[in-house]
Amino acid sequence: MNEEIKSLRHIISGRRTVKPADYTGEKIDDEFIKILLEEANWAPTHGYTEPWRFTVFKDEGLARLGDFLADLDQPDKEAEGCNQQRYDRLRNRPLNASHVIGIGMHPGNNPKVPQVEEICSTAMAVQNMWLMAHALGLGAYWSTGEMAFRDETRAFFGLPEGDKSLGFFY
Repeated sequence: MNEEIKSLRHIISGRRTVKPADYTGEKIDDEFIKILLEEANWAPTHGYTEPWRFTVFKDEGLARLGDFLADLDQPDKEAEGCNQQRYDRLRNRPLNASHVIGIGMHPGNNPKVPQVEEICSTAMAVQNMWLMAHALGLGAYWSTGEMAFRDETRAFFGLPEGDKSLGFFY
């Protein structure tokens, strides 16, 4: 087996989910994030639609993201039944990461390309980022859940109506 295939197999089989609680706190250079985003662009698409849209949060943007997630989950902290521990966990999770990339999908207008294919292409773009993160020695995690798919999250990412929010890449 040639070295290129061995290397690729090693990267694919070695990639694992690394959650924010396990991050070192080290700040990742923006250049690494740029590399991840460039590799995302090599994902296959039907009709060359390149439907993925990414919003990068860093520095004070991470705090804004945490506040958004906590408030979206529990809009009234003073209400009976508010779970302060959950609120704090959601609010602080992005702060454990150097960067968080909001994952969005912009459907094309070609009727021959169904939306599910656009979602699949976006997922392949995220997989490219994940494999590259692993190759660069970075931990990564794709977070979804109910809040990831809400219109409020789509709008928070700055995506227009009709686009979809598909989660967060830590």
